[in-house]
Amino acid sequence: MTTQTSLQSASIRLRRKIDPAWTALALALLALAIGQPQQFAPSVSFIVDQVVDILPYLALAVGAAAYAGASGADNLIAKAFSGHIALMLPFAALMGALSPFCSCGVIPLIAALLSMGVPLAPVMAFWLASPLMDPSMFVLTSGEIGLDFAIAKTIAAIAMGLFGGVAVLALSGASFMQAPLRLGVGNGSCAGAKVRNPKAVRWAFWRESERTAKFAREGLKSFLFLLKWLSLAYLAESLMVAYAPANAIAEIAGGGDFVSILTAALIGVPTYLNGYAAIPLIGGLFEQGMAQGAGMAFLIAGGVTSLPAAIAVFALVRWPVFALYLVLALSGSVAVGLIYQAWTVI
Repeated sequence: MTTQTSLQSASIRLRRKIDPAWTALALALLALAIGQPQQFAPSVSFIVDQVVDILPYLALAVGAAAYAGASGADNLIAKAFSGHIALMLPFAALMGALSPFCSCGVIPLIAALLSMGVPLAPVMAFWLASPLMDPSMFVLTSGEIGLDFAIAKTIAAIAMGLFGGVAVLALSGASFMQAPLRLGVGNGSCAGAKVRNPKAVRWAFWRESERTAKFAREGLKSFLFLLKWLSLAYLAESLMVAYAPANAIAEIAGGGDFVSILTAALIGVPTYLNGYAAIPLIGGLFEQGMAQGAGMAFLIAGGVTSLPAAIAVFALVRWPVFALYLVLALSGSVAVGLIYQAWTVI
């Protein structure tokens, strides 16, 4: 029995040490080397070149994420959920667009907010805006796609939050909105501490050795996180450039009409795995003829309702709230895509 327990513990430790992104990258390169050896060197060269080109923006992104963690600036999020609900909605949407949470990482925090009795409307505003933009993603989007697109996506993130918050507020009298969490869902664990007991912000964090060490840890962690997902995305982009017919991309999402933008949004839900990985992919699709509005719809829909995040949300809230979350995300992303497409052709 002891031996079996030891083996199980060792197996759990091994699984924790195996990173899915690095593993996927290594297996993909191995498969490419075996199955398409003529494409292996061009793909590796493409990855290296793209990483070198994005390094200045990567450094800024890493620095922003590390500074937020070391200074405690991310604790300011607690202020988004205090005061009158009319003020909470825009502030929650704004803080969501500025906070460094991905679509999955925001889930424990949402559980904490709801379990503490925070109204669903501002929580939904934060929920929808949070995975769409943060300082790191803004920097990388500016470097990869362009500053105009990054600004437009930031505005779209805030607009999505406001749209979701107002819609939930309008439906607040419905019975299914009274108890959004599933029975037995916890309070968000350590993520809830940022809301329950926010710590003081130390903008000059380097005056404290503990915060300086945290800056170094957060910086390395952010760098490795971004590097693995960007490398995986650049590999996919290199294969897309080599094998995906440009005319097919243009036919599916190149027109910029309602159908192409809706299609892009629907495709974004199951295929969009990581916000940082999606940036170079969309940049490559733009070069192959994808409409700007379709790309925006893909990023917005995928950022909010990617398959991993959707599964986590389904486990967190009751199914009517989950259905509302999907409807808001998809309808909002299509609307944002149509508006942005119209703006680009003016």
